[in-house]
Amino acid sequence: MTLRWRARAPGGSVLVSALLAGCVVVTSVGSGNRTNSPTVAGRSAAEGGGWQFLFDGTTMSGWTAFPGGEGTPTWSVHDGVLVCTGSPVGYIKTTRTFKDFELCLEWRFDPTKGAGNSGVLLRVEGPDQVWPRSIEAQLHSENAGDIWNIGEFPMQADVMRTQGRRTIKAHPTNEVPLGEWNRYDIRLVGERLELRVNGDLQNVALGCKGERGPIALQAEGAHIEFRDLRVRELR
Repeated sequence: MTLRWRARAPGGSVLVSALLAGCVVVTSVGSGNRTNSPTVAGRSAAEGGGWQFLFDGTTMSGWTAFPGGEGTPTWSVHDGVLVCTGSPVGYIKTTRTFKDFELCLEWRFDPTKGAGNSGVLLRVEGPDQVWPRSIEAQLHSENAGDIWNIGEFPMQADVMRTQGRRTIKAHPTNEVPLGEWNRYDIRLVGERLELRVNGDLQNVALGCKGERGPIALQAEGAHIEFRDLRVRELR
């Protein structure tokens, strides 16, 4: 697949270059309703090769919520699954920071509650707010694989698929039906970002600047569930 990129050179001239999106081998990628997904009970297998779980299946250890405070939690754990009510709007972020990594996670929306919205924020910068400067890997129903630029984060995406801050995924949606588990494989190394949804490469961005930062999951008005959140640092 050839993607065309446009960036402004010093002096304001426009440079156009072509990128041949390479294929990165990702293991354990399958359909949304996979039976071989590494669960908490099978953690030892998933933790090989540098992989580490970000969610232990029982607690919110390793995460902080924004906004915080007392009352009914937006985020909770039920039967080994991380559950978000969607309200109030905000996010949870890792207490650790990451720069160059592969991130794998699974998500689903409850069919009784309908389609919804959320996202994965990468290289989060600055103070807590809605929303912090970052790159968003979109989770909005039927739009998983889109990229959103939050806070004018330095990056370049395919100009033919970019509308304002949004870069639309390269292929039609390949999400599974509501209630089944989808899979995100996210690779952010140096200035290159790749988003794979259920095994298909849906988006690439170049020139992704930024330093180490937390990874965050959005609460964006909809009930959503997560599991199998794993990360492997690459540098």
